[in-house]
Amino acid sequence: MSTETSIDYSARNPADNVNELFTQRWSPKQFVKTPIPKDTLTAIFDAARWAPSSYNEQPWLFITNDGEKDFDKFFDLLIEANQQWAHTAPVIGFVIARLQMARNGNPNKVALFDCGSAWMSLALQARLFGLYTHPMGGIKREEIHDELNVPRETHQVVCGFAMGELDTSAPHQPASPRNALEDIWHLSAF
Repeated sequence: MSTETSIDYSARNPADNVNELFTQRWSPKQFVKTPIPKDTLTAIFDAARWAPSSYNEQPWLFITNDGEKDFDKFFDLLIEANQQWAHTAPVIGFVIARLQMARNGNPNKVALFDCGSAWMSLALQARLFGLYTHPMGGIKREEIHDELNVPRETHQVVCGFAMGELDTSAPHQPASPRNALEDIWHLSAF
């Protein structure tokens, strides 16, 4: 897998005792088109399976290309701005949310939240393998429903993503900073 000597993490200032797994997760746009072994992909998506969810509904679904044989089909479902860089990633996929509770058919008001939880599990497991993920909002949602047979009535396309090994030979922007902790954590009231 890739080495990470070219990545600048200086803009990130975690609190004491925050594991580097979190601070060294970022979303690059430079990948190497090296295929990811099937057992590695299996472990990455299995990590997502273990994410917490409301009522244990597990409303997430991930659909990815199957190597090069259908890469173009998935690539064409990205908007042009994302196509400009995602062509070097070996895996392109989409996160799909099941909108109704499997147990009773009622609307699942936290399905998107639960999908985010599964996404983070996937992204962190990928990092443990030395891989990177880049989530994308710039996707062709209606075409994804049609091309990948995702039912509109019961499922929502949440986002797309690219996954792969980092291209360390390409110039990189520094890893992005984060808002200050006091901007996101309030005690007692807003």
